[in-house]
Amino acid sequence: MLSWIGEEQTQNPYTELLVLKAHHDIVRFLVQLDDYRFASAGDDGIVVVWNAQTGEKLLELNGHTQKITAIITFPSLESREEKNQLILTASADRTVIVWDSDTGRQVQRISCFQSTVKCLTVLQRLDVWLSGGNDLCVWNRKLDLLCKTSHLSDTGISALVEIPKNCVVAAVGKELIIFRLVAPTEGSLEWDILEIKHLLDHQDNILSLINVNDLSFVTGSHIGELIIWDALDWTMQAYERNFWDPSPQLDTQQEIKLCQKSNDISIHHFTCDEENVFAAVGRGLYVYNLHMKRVIACQKTAHDSSVLHIAKLPNRQLISCSEDGSVRIWELREKQQLAAEPVPTGFFNMWGFGRVNKQASQPVKKQQENATSCSLELIGDLIGHSSSVEMFLYFEDHGLVTCSADHLIILWKNGERESGLRSLRLFQKLEENGDLYLAV
Repeated sequence: MLSWIGEEQTQNPYTELLVLKAHHDIVRFLVQLDDYRFASAGDDGIVVVWNAQTGEKLLELNGHTQKITAIITFPSLESREEKNQLILTASADRTVIVWDSDTGRQVQRISCFQSTVKCLTVLQRLDVWLSGGNDLCVWNRKLDLLCKTSHLSDTGISALVEIPKNCVVAAVGKELIIFRLVAPTEGSLEWDILEIKHLLDHQDNILSLINVNDLSFVTGSHIGELIIWDALDWTMQAYERNFWDPSPQLDTQQEIKLCQKSNDISIHHFTCDEENVFAAVGRGLYVYNLHMKRVIACQKTAHDSSVLHIAKLPNRQLISCSEDGSVRIWELREKQQLAAEPVPTGFFNMWGFGRVNKQASQPVKKQQENATSCSLELIGDLIGHSSSVEMFLYFEDHGLVTCSADHLIILWKNGERESGLRSLRLFQKLEENGDLYLAV
């Protein structure tokens, strides 16, 4: 179904939308397969492969009996040079299924798990993949179990990322566990996985974990703790919890009550670039600068409910989606005039940093000496879903894909680009039929 959104959003490129229907429960996951295909999965246990250009449903993969809890892609062994992908899906039915994304064929089903697998990670350099639940398992391309840990905890591993020195870091409740993979050598033909260190600095459950770069990773907790870690020696580089702003007059008991409003400060998702970590904290968006080691910008009420997923685009834009069903596009803009320019009303503004404004005659506070004013302008509000938007994918050529608790997937298209493509196709068809020259 093709629709258009209103013309009042002049800076929003996504003015056409396609509603894709195939699921009959919450759609929680989207994964990109190549330049034009993606797969969706969720609580109905079905995986659907789509064409991102046309919105056409290409394949439906049926095999799980309960909701899907994790999905990743893995380059196929048979055609590594081609862009053929294997899809790995984990489910609450305690199985992992490997699918051929081109044919939809079920390559193999693994059903030896004692608990639900909550996360999957591919370590391409070692040519293995990991499954995390109440234990951590290492698998090869042939889907042989190479090694596994003993039972870790009933909470299970909620997130996994690869770090240097053949290590991975796993979030288990409120602690981080560093594991080292030991590959076979001449002395030993067996793989092994060793617990190296436990990091116990978080006070509450860890909800988000990503790599920042080759040297550091970042974690976020249920009560709004952001910690930057050194990926080589696993020490804490920075700690931030200034995502709520209690008055200095508050006593300790009031402060505790404030902290208990965890939905307002839970860190659900991160994205980053070379300079900043962008955090989805409660209903807001925060920018943490890695060099200055502090929050340099924030939008405390970017949405009406918790922000679930964010992504940074190359053109100084940020996309966010929320439990309130909205998807919003923001643009970070520098403001040259500090004193003369009025502050925007509403909550769609934020303060950032940049080069020193040498022409500013008014004295500023010491902490603002190296800062210029920025604004995070709302340039697009994509209203189409009727329930929580779980996540999205950005295709440079084909637009934005969102999935939701309303069972729908929406493909948001750049209206100007699509109009140009339709005109081009029309001219090509006229030329093929000879009608173009007849008309001239």
